Amino acid sequence: MTDTRQQNSALYEIGVDIGGTFTDVVCRSADAEVRLVKIPTTRANPSAGVRHAVEYMMREWGVQPGQIARFVHGTTAATNAVLERKGAKLGLLATQGFKDVIEIGRQNRHAMYDLALVPQTPVFLVPGALRKEVRERITASGDILTALDEESVRMAVQELLHAGVQAIAVSYLFSFLNPAHELRTREIIHEIAPDIMVSISSEVDPAFREYERTCITAFDAYIKPGVDRYLAEMERDLIKIGVNAPLQLMQSRGGIASSHVARRRPVRLFLSGPAAGVIGGRMVGQEAHIDDVITVDIGGTSSDIALISQGKPMIAAEGIIDTYAVRVPMVDVNAIGAGGGSIAWIDGAGGLKVGPLSAGSEPGPACYGRGGDKPTVTDASVVLGYVNPDYFAGGMLKLEPELAWRVIEQSIAKPLGMSVEQAAFGIHRVVNSNMAEGIRLVSVGRGVDPRQFALLPLGGGGPIHANALARELGMRRIIVPLHPGVLSAAGLLDAPVEHEMAISFPYPLEARALEPMKAACRNLDEECLGLMAAEGIERSKVKIFHFADVCYVGQSYYLEIPIDTDDADPIGRLRTDFLAAHNRVYGHSTDFPAQIVNLRTIHQAFAHAESPSPAYRHNSMQARKNNRKIMVSTDGYVDAQVFEREALAPGALIQGPAIIEQTDTTIVVEPGWQARVVEGGNLLITTV
Repeated sequence: MTDTRQQNSALYEIGVDIGGTFTDVVCRSADAEVRLVKIPTTRANPSAGVRHAVEYMMREWGVQPGQIARFVHGTTAATNAVLERKGAKLGLLATQGFKDVIEIGRQNRHAMYDLALVPQTPVFLVPGALRKEVRERITASGDILTALDEESVRMAVQELLHAGVQAIAVSYLFSFLNPAHELRTREIIHEIAPDIMVSISSEVDPAFREYERTCITAFDAYIKPGVDRYLAEMERDLIKIGVNAPLQLMQSRGGIASSHVARRRPVRLFLSGPAAGVIGGRMVGQEAHIDDVITVDIGGTSSDIALISQGKPMIAAEGIIDTYAVRVPMVDVNAIGAGGGSIAWIDGAGGLKVGPLSAGSEPGPACYGRGGDKPTVTDASVVLGYVNPDYFAGGMLKLEPELAWRVIEQSIAKPLGMSVEQAAFGIHRVVNSNMAEGIRLVSVGRGVDPRQFALLPLGGGGPIHANALARELGMRRIIVPLHPGVLSAAGLLDAPVEHEMAISFPYPLEARALEPMKAACRNLDEECLGLMAAEGIERSKVKIFHFADVCYVGQSYYLEIPIDTDDADPIGRLRTDFLAAHNRVYGHSTDFPAQIVNLRTIHQAFAHAESPSPAYRHNSMQARKNNRKIMVSTDGYVDAQVFEREALAPGALIQGPAIIEQTDTTIVVEPGWQARVVEGGNLLITTV
């Protein structure tokens, strides 16, 4: 029996990841014991799901709020504000003559031949009537050509306030070289309206290209009030319950930040949930001593696919939010509309399609018994025998298989003249094909052979589809984490605190750039260290990395190259590394003059103590449960052994066809494949 005093003094780390269908919760104790639960997401009020999660832990696990030492959250608030168009009513202040840059954009069109043209730039952020011009001008060298006309600022702000704006974005030409006008403009705005939220481009994205800089500044201001309210409400709920641990948030680069720091640049919170899944995938890959993995996070609404090479997730310089490019460094995730709740339908030509529309969690798939009347991938999984109706989400949700059979029969099987089983298998083949194409996009599309990587499925649906995806792609290894259904939430607990700062640095790549480069890096470091200090982290615990964006003179796009300040010739090393990177990415390099465009510093620190890796402990129950018929090919059903994962001993070997059940997911092992319990309790599935 556990000593009560010891239990009461225990400290817990909580990771909460809110998805479109389920809210995943991981509770890790000081001795690395892990508990987990999946709770249906409350779409109308996602923060209520966090409160329900804490209440569940108190009720079911006896975790007291005062015992919670860390509380880390992966939020969709920033992304949803854009997708649902629920951001603030926004005003924009721009240099005279340039207020329409955000609408003109780059003149790029994603769809050249559509008859109905739609805007290719995010004009919904700030309509033309809410864009105001200010008389001022900074030159391309950072000098003041036209002094800031403060009266024009006051007039423009008054007009915007009269129009009812809730936030203001400020983006002046070349402010990244000289931010004085933007800083003074913010002061004037706060003199007139102290409570209005302001984002200035010289702080949000101090880099050249006025369209991209204006866009990201507008996005930041658009989501700032909503994110602030969301976080304030969540903090109030946690304090009301008795949780005094500071709220931390996953950022798009894969690092975490405290809520009061994240509020300053909420645009860094885009796609934080998928980033957590990739960090969790990297952690599992390290446990299994496999550095090259492709993660596929299959949830109820979408699938997020990412590539980890040599133990490092790929980081993109900009991401895509609702078809719009946003210049925010983020874990490079390819999201497609294919998940367990994706709806199957028949197009006008009689072809079977799956997604991108999803049944979500409300009402959910038909088998949930909550009024859903559209066939989904989860319904097909029930028909194919993959999912145990009495053990879905650990038994928290009892499924009704007869509803799954009925909806697939009426909506798919009868119209296509086939059996229900064939229709269900067809749904799986279509959705698997969509996911496989997404995996090819992040691998083959970048010159990477997926057969040299291991597939790492996560999310509630990942292990169900993993074997079929690996077979289609010719991949020979699959790593199934110990808790794949909540790996994103677990990734939150293992991510470092991270802050990133960048500055424009237009210098030729020559020896004379060395001293100015060192001075600029020192200034960036001081800014990041200030953010770390706000997190309560000592300088001695911070790891510092410097990077330069380098290109040939006349090139429009650049490559990020690490700066080795310890090298005897940092500039010479930077040029050598740039030539090697250019040759690797573009297939050639030359001795043409090169230039530095931007400098960047990244500070990382693990604010939490290193958790001990727990020895894998299996329980003493019987591993073999029963047999179940499953369908893995058009040849029909086969008998599959069913196992309880928690009861599998280290080194246990299971031959397919088999089903391995656990609280947060179901694992399908096809004929010709085998699964072995390896280090850390992970499952390694390989071809026989």
